[in-house]
Amino acid sequence: MNAQQIETYVDAAAAALDLPLAPEHRPGVLRYFALAADMAALTEAVELAPHDESALRFEPVAPGAQA
Repeated sequence: MNAQQIETYVDAAAAALDLPLAPEHRPGVLRYFALAADMAALTEAVELAPHDESALRFEPVAPGAQA
């Protein structure tokens, strides 16, 4: 997403949710949304095969522990 698309989306989402966005908060919201959009683009760029399915449950493992 480019900067104009991000601004348009944030404005539309705030209006749809009836969420007031203070002028002093707007730059931070736009920065965070741009970051989130970049992370989403990275995730979407990974091609998945039919056998790539989500896990049935998540079990955290301590760093350095053998899985």
